[in-house]
Amino acid sequence: MKTVLITGASGGIGGAAARLFAADGFNVVINYNKSREKAKRLESDLISKGHSALAVKADVSSERDVSQMFNCVYENFGVVDTLVNSAGIALQKLFTDVTPEEEQRVFGINLFGTINCCRAALPGMISRKCGRIVNVSSVWGVHGASCEVHYSAAKSAVIGFTKALAKEVGPSGILVNCVAPGIIDTEMNSCIDCGTIGELAAATPLGRMGTPEEVARLILFLASEGGDFITGQVIEADGGFAV
Repeated sequence: MKTVLITGASGGIGGAAARLFAADGFNVVINYNKSREKAKRLESDLISKGHSALAVKADVSSERDVSQMFNCVYENFGVVDTLVNSAGIALQKLFTDVTPEEEQRVFGINLFGTINCCRAALPGMISRKCGRIVNVSSVWGVHGASCEVHYSAAKSAVIGFTKALAKEVGPSGILVNCVAPGIIDTEMNSCIDCGTIGELAAATPLGRMGTPEEVARLILFLASEGGDFITGQVIEADGGFAV
């Protein structure tokens, strides 16, 4: 049985991915940091349905936390076949109002959290000559967003990181791809006012927000046999969003 580690799995996209991977027969590691109750509830729900799941706490911006998390996974499941880096935090603020602490946190979770987890996962994948990594960026990492400069920059860096890493580890049989969701109906976007949501939906040819499940299905596809010859790609799950 294969094992997937999903960071930020207590969130909308991560949680949806956890359910889909579990249904596909994976051991599912549910990473969380502050949302223990949500993660444990998801763990219990998956186990009650006959799936194999384990919730593990770790702040992905901390190398120490990430190292301990991977050790826990190895002790329970032996390997990490697929890594999904979906942990992320948003920050909606004028660029000039962002504090150094906020800046460090946005880059720490969105970018360095991805880097830390890839660094921990790769030795095992390289030794086995196989593995899948799916990084979650954002449509703002592609196009940029006013009042979300730091978030856009961090997510853009995830895209560059994905493309470069894919070239480096491809010869070892490891596939690295990136999903860039558009406006998705998640808790992270619940703070956006109705007027803005309407404008964003109007800028989306499909005329609506996406769902976490729609993004999760793309993530699962990239980890499946269907994605065997896909690497170094950035796929926008955005309903055709036009800036």
